Amino acid sequence: MYNHLRSKRVLGINGAGRIGKLTLWNHLSLGHFDGFVINTGREVGRRLEDVIDYLVKDSTYGSLDTFFYGYSGKRCEIQIANREAGIFEINGVPVKIIMESRNPRGINWAREGVALVVECTGAFVDPTLPADDPRGSVRGHLEAGAEKVVVSAPFKIGDQAQKMPSDCGTFVYGINHMEYDPAVHHIISAASCTTTGLAHMVKPLLETRETSEIITISMSTVHASTNNQNILDAVPKAGAADLRRNRSVFNNIILTTTGAGFALEEILPQIKQIGLMADSVRIPTSTASLIVLNVTFNTQLDEHGMPLVNTNLINDIYRKAAAGPQKGMLVYSDKQNVSSDIIGYRAAIVIEGAENHTRTGFIPVYAKVLREHGVQITGDLLIPVTHAKIFGWYDNELGSYVNFLGKLTVYIDKNMP
Repeated sequence: MYNHLRSKRVLGINGAGRIGKLTLWNHLSLGHFDGFVINTGREVGRRLEDVIDYLVKDSTYGSLDTFFYGYSGKRCEIQIANREAGIFEINGVPVKIIMESRNPRGINWAREGVALVVECTGAFVDPTLPADDPRGSVRGHLEAGAEKVVVSAPFKIGDQAQKMPSDCGTFVYGINHMEYDPAVHHIISAASCTTTGLAHMVKPLLETRETSEIITISMSTVHASTNNQNILDAVPKAGAADLRRNRSVFNNIILTTTGAGFALEEILPQIKQIGLMADSVRIPTSTASLIVLNVTFNTQLDEHGMPLVNTNLINDIYRKAAAGPQKGMLVYSDKQNVSSDIIGYRAAIVIEGAENHTRTGFIPVYAKVLREHGVQITGDLLIPVTHAKIFGWYDNELGSYVNFLGKLTVYIDKNMP
């Protein structure tokens, strides 16, 4: 990197795909870092201008000019500073492109003055693999000179006999990021886009007395397409278990799995005691997704015989969270939104209050069973339970996930030893 940046904050970004590019955009707007080094891992284009052209345009979010200045007509100032070194500037901020290694171990972060790396390839998510694994490992970044690595995906351990290493942690900003310990955690997962939105939906329910007693919880995400799907039908890879992922993303609604439930248990340990079922429905849109959260509560009745947990209470919980502890992270909306309204919206989750609803039923508890245990009861007991269906929008790329990945990255950088 430039010599005068050696003592300043330079962020490394490994991978220039969807999350890598938008991570650059997000941090350029935040202004926390003084420069960036992006590793593409391979030769890209014919010249530096080709890489720049890719980085400043986006089919989903428009141009970098629009991202910064809207439709005012003002443009970002972009100039090549050192073609041989792969360095250009965006509004005076240097960005260096390196293409020398796909394997994290072969990326010379020490030479570039990079202490903090955001791993955005999606390929290196198993923290149990050693740095010298021939297929590459996230630990290779540490051996190459980085001090901390933030992975833009959930951890996934291939060998189930292995335990999560003690130097790893999963954090979602606004949920458990304060548990990050710079003396302990060196490889950090920022979970997933769905987990980020889901965690911010569940947190206020757990923290409210009336809704803290959860009996069952499940979720489905109606999720925009991603680059791990096929444009047209393709032959499945060897050993592929989910054949639907090989079908055309443009022509199908595709049922598939999500790891959001497992990741949520790492972030909100209370969920482990309940258990959460999670699935995903992929749809042919470019971004903006919807979480449909189903929760059954053990509730009580008020003096009029009405359930304490009802639609008004659920919406009030989210209104208070949006105005209080989760302000700027959770948004409550009474509007009738569609997915395109959420594109670029900077919030972990946008609660669709107009569609939330509840229904209370009664579970019979037979007096015979109670009497056998010494409880004197006449007649049968009816235990009230309330089922709630709660809707939350999230921009699974820029507005929600990359935004909160960025908040976590800045927090970690500010707490670097």
